[in-house]
Amino acid sequence: MQGGLKQMLSHGSVLKSAVLRHVRLGSGWRQLMFVRQETTLTARIEEHGFESTKISDILKGKGKGADGSWLWCTTDDTVYDAVKSMTHHNVGALVVVKSGENKSIAGIITERDYLRKIIVQGRSSKSTKVGDIMTEENKLITVTPETKVLKAMQLMTDNRIRHIPVIDQTGMIGMVSIGDVVRAVVGEHREELKRLNAFIQGGY
Repeated sequence: MQGGLKQMLSHGSVLKSAVLRHVRLGSGWRQLMFVRQETTLTARIEEHGFESTKISDILKGKGKGADGSWLWCTTDDTVYDAVKSMTHHNVGALVVVKSGENKSIAGIITERDYLRKIIVQGRSSKSTKVGDIMTEENKLITVTPETKVLKAMQLMTDNRIRHIPVIDQTGMIGMVSIGDVVRAVVGEHREELKRLNAFIQGGY
């Protein structure tokens, strides 16, 4: 999985280079035209393609009420209840907020936390508090709405995490998963292939 993600990260530049090499092989005026328009093609791809897609685009696609965007539990909830909520909503992580009126972010709990800190260690999920096994806020890796999707994918790949909170000036505004990021990149790859094909066929 990790190798596949890293390969996908470099695929965009390889794809563009391959197509541009292909069009340079043309002869006569077509070769000159393609070489002259190479800079324009690259600029348009970077302006509209996956290299410019941001986390905010993913959040818009998920919708304000999308499963996983606003799901949370408290530090005092049991791990059992947190995992039950994850299962019910078909998500792999929950935001953890501090108990009390302000409910500020305390961290995140994931399926991996449950497996490594409860199952493997033989602890009881019904008697263990979420706050005892969560990843604390000061250790969280986060992104902002303006973070490029490829940057987020790189962070998730390098740190071997599958969920990443999205933070702005007001606090946490959502969460994206590796699945969200991969779907966004794959979708933009398809669109980029269409744009490259249109360019070769004279659509640009």
